[in-house]
Amino acid sequence: MNIVLFNGALEKRNAGTSKTLSNYFNTQLSNAGASVTEFDLADAGIPFFDLSLANIPQSVKIMTSIFTQADAHIWLTPLYHGGMTGIMKNCLDWLEISSKSKPPYLTNKTVGLVCWASGGHAMQGINAMDAVAKSLRAWTLPYTIPVVRNDLFDTAGNLEPLYKEKFNLMSRLLLESPHGVSAHV
Repeated sequence: MNIVLFNGALEKRNAGTSKTLSNYFNTQLSNAGASVTEFDLADAGIPFFDLSLANIPQSVKIMTSIFTQADAHIWLTPLYHGGMTGIMKNCLDWLEISSKSKPPYLTNKTVGLVCWASGGHAMQGINAMDAVAKSLRAWTLPYTIPVVRNDLFDTAGNLEPLYKEKFNLMSRLLLESPHGVSAHV
């Protein structure tokens, strides 16, 4: 099973929340036998969405290929003003170039959704990502993970066991989805 970890934060720190979560999922999924690709927007070079360009940028072609060839995705984003990051939405908008493909967009891909916020509003980001995923013809896992950022790490900076359990459950559900393989994480 090929899985894309889509890191929607524009963050380059290895110890940042988005990298920590992406690394955790990567380890769990890889150990279960999945082939994992991390797509990090901080390194992707995706320009502003503009279909009027004479040529589609190479970075967009690469991103579209990665996203459409994967069996499943996990989308990770901090909450920004009631939704996912703008750069994440911009990236997803570029999937419009696959509209004439057979199948178009992310048809029948399974997507797990994770959003974190300092308060208890991370579900707003989940809802925003869910709407976009469904518009792109993907299936979202019914199990999502809204994270209260202040409760994510212990005093030593390690992921709290409760969240590890949640991430492990999402990984198992994704691997056992119609495109996955039965596995135990």
